[in-house]
Amino acid sequence: MSKIWFSADAHFDHCNIILYTGRPFYTMKDVYGAGTYEPDLKSKEFVERKVWKNEESKIRCCKWMNDTLVDNWNNIVEPNDVVYHLGDFCFKRDNSFEKFTNKLNGTIVHILGNHDHNNGVKSYISKAIMEFGNKLVLAQHHPPASPYEIPEWADMVLCGHVHNYWKHKFLDGCDVPIINVGVDVWDYKPVSTNSILKYYDKLRGNKNE
Repeated sequence: MSKIWFSADAHFDHCNIILYTGRPFYTMKDVYGAGTYEPDLKSKEFVERKVWKNEESKIRCCKWMNDTLVDNWNNIVEPNDVVYHLGDFCFKRDNSFEKFTNKLNGTIVHILGNHDHNNGVKSYISKAIMEFGNKLVLAQHHPPASPYEIPEWADMVLCGHVHNYWKHKFLDGCDVPIINVGVDVWDYKPVSTNSILKYYDKLRGNKNE
C-alpha cells in the first residue's frame, strides 16, 4: 500500500545552503570563519558566518549533501508512494530539477517555494488543502505570519521555508500548530503522515514542549 510523505527545502545543488543553515555536510577543513551576521527570520541571535576555502571543497561538500538527501529519501520512500514537497526543491542549475527528480523514488507533487520560479520545477500549486487522520491540513511553503492567515477549518498548517529555525510554532491567540516539514528539522528525510499525526498529538498535549 502506498504512503504519503511530506518534505521541504531540499535545496539540491545549492552549495551555500550548507553553510547558511549549518547542515552537517562539511568539515572545518573546508571553510573559513568570516565574522558574524544576524540571520533572517527576525532572529536576534548572531551566528558565525563561514565561507568555503576553495571551489573544490564547495563542490565536494555539495555532492555529499545531494547524495545523502537522495539516499535518505530512497531508503524510506517506495516507488509507488507520493511525496508533497513544500517548496525550494533545487538550485538554479542546468538540469538540476530533472536530475534529482529522476533519482528520487515516488511521485513528487511540488508546492511552489520562493526558489522554485526559475529552477525547472513544473508546478502551478502554491498551496493545498488535504485531509488525513481526520485532520484538515493546509500545506504551503511560507508559514502564516498571523492567525488571520490560518483558515478557521484548519487543524494544522504544514510549511517549509524556515529551515532549522523552528520545528513547530503557535501564533499568539491561535491554537492551530504550524509544523515545519523541512529536511533541516526531520533528520534530512521526508516525514510520513503517521509521524506528522503523532507530532500533532504531542503538540496538542503540550504546546510548550
